[in-house]
Amino acid sequence: MIENLPLYISLVFGLTTFTTLLLFCRAARNSRTVLLVLSGWLVLQALAGLSGFYRSTSAMPPRFVLMVLPPLLVTAGFFVTARGRRFINGLNLQTLTYLHTVRIPVEIVLYWLSVHRQVPELMTFEGRNFDILAGLTAPFIAWFGFTRPKLAPVTLLIWNFLCLGLLLNIVINAILSAPTPFQQFAFDQPNVAVSHFPFVWLPAFVVPVVLFAHLVAIKRLMVRQKKENAADTSPDTRQTA
Repeated sequence: MIENLPLYISLVFGLTTFTTLLLFCRAARNSRTVLLVLSGWLVLQALAGLSGFYRSTSAMPPRFVLMVLPPLLVTAGFFVTARGRRFINGLNLQTLTYLHTVRIPVEIVLYWLSVHRQVPELMTFEGRNFDILAGLTAPFIAWFGFTRPKLAPVTLLIWNFLCLGLLLNIVINAILSAPTPFQQFAFDQPNVAVSHFPFVWLPAFVVPVVLFAHLVAIKRLMVRQKKENAADTSPDTRQTA
């Protein structure tokens, strides 16, 4: 853990991580398998963070690859396999949309870490990170998109694409601010927090889950929009019109 860092920062981030886990499991219809697999991954990353494994800045390839590559490969596997696509189609989009609210406490934690010089200011809402907008708007999108549906699929798609862009923006800046041979930004205050427990969970778990939630929503909404367009242009619809 990071020395001299106020305990409340780690506690808030830990609670945010577990909230992300619970919301995703709920979206997966309370699957025990999903809970066990993701819990195991969190424990593994926690042990790596506590051991100092990720603090080596000279290893090639950079060790942070072991945080992010497995979740990315699993994500790709869900989209290219039949079993994975069935899992995607069974997820609850409303809950996945509410899940994005965890981006609010994540951004607050990043701000606190910046104050304590563990991440650069550019990774906060005072710098180049506007990801908090996704978290603030998520409850409204979930409510008017699914709970009391008033938003068209195209509106939901636009929101998901815009918020995916916000996510990719901070991810790129975070990677290029980390103390690795590829660092491009923030040499005076690099992104070091994510090599420590519990903040290893941000790139290893929270970000991949948020990314996955967007990709699932985009895929499902595009299918829905295509079906609606097909229905609008079907011979029966034109004849009725």
